Amino acid sequence: MSSLMNEVAELITDLTSRLAATASVADDTAVPGPSETGARRPEDDLACAARVLRTEAEALGALADGLNGAFLRALDLLGGVSGRVIVTGMGKSGHVGRKIAATLASTGTPAFFVHPGEASHGDLGMIARSDAVLALSNSGNTHELSDIIAYTRRFDIPLIGITSRDASALGEQSDVALILPSAPEACPLGLAPTTSTTLMLALGDALAVALLERRGFSAADFREFHPGGQLGRALLKVTDIMHKDDGLPLCRFDASLSEVILEMTAKRLGCVGVTDAQGALIGIITDGDLRRHLAPELLSERADRIMSPRPKTIRPKALIAEALRVMNDKQITTLFVIEADRPLGIVHIHDCLRAGAA
Repeated sequence: MSSLMNEVAELITDLTSRLAATASVADDTAVPGPSETGARRPEDDLACAARVLRTEAEALGALADGLNGAFLRALDLLGGVSGRVIVTGMGKSGHVGRKIAATLASTGTPAFFVHPGEASHGDLGMIARSDAVLALSNSGNTHELSDIIAYTRRFDIPLIGITSRDASALGEQSDVALILPSAPEACPLGLAPTTSTTLMLALGDALAVALLERRGFSAADFREFHPGGQLGRALLKVTDIMHKDDGLPLCRFDASLSEVILEMTAKRLGCVGVTDAQGALIGIITDGDLRRHLAPELLSERADRIMSPRPKTIRPKALIAEALRVMNDKQITTLFVIEADRPLGIVHIHDCLRAGAA
């Protein structure tokens, strides 16, 4: 009995010492709290924010300095697939993966996100042999990724892994492993994914932009994927909003003013373009011109007698912001869109404003 009591006493002593050691570690890694005066000071919060940003900035610098042939091989794989780039990841890595997939898709690399949990329950069928998989896991041993990794190995689907550990399931099985530099998380507990997710996100952006530049992806291509919102409006061309065909107010140089007035009234833009016998734009008549030439014989006059020659024009590929600037600078309300001197359309200042140019 005494022997048993001695063993129990030893166990209690050992447990007590372990608890004391754990408490000491917890005190050392605790989140800084209020100062001795009772309230956390504003400078404490600013210092915390600066520490986080500097920690992550230093890690990004190390990531940039460490880029090597693996990054180039990843670009070759992603740029060479005939299908899509399938991005996957669990937890915070999954949230980052969704953003990377969206960035790739909007910059000319077809991509979408597949949740690894859903992949194990049927969504593996969304991944074709013509695709490539970009998998994110800080540890490289995320259990939920195992089925996707095995699937890519079974069907010879290119696998690119982004992880902090080369000696991990993801690092070892990837065709190309992009290894993140060793860097502390910005969280004072070293637990919340902060620095690691920033590195993943930045590396995904680097892949997307490098692929964009390889393909010669242009602003016009970008607009095709961003028709809505401020980005889409900023890239609208005059040809996207101009009045054309039956909506384009035109008359020949020898038309009577009665014809001009009918055309101006029908098209309701306050002006008519005047063309020569070959269809080239040579002048413009505005409603102001008509008022200035009011006389009994006005209706019998020819268009070229009262037109203003050499009207202001703009090229078809010009952005609406440029058209608005020209109209503001010249204090006019319309611009003819011409190509090889022939009118293709006309843009009114109200069209530009409605389209979002300002």
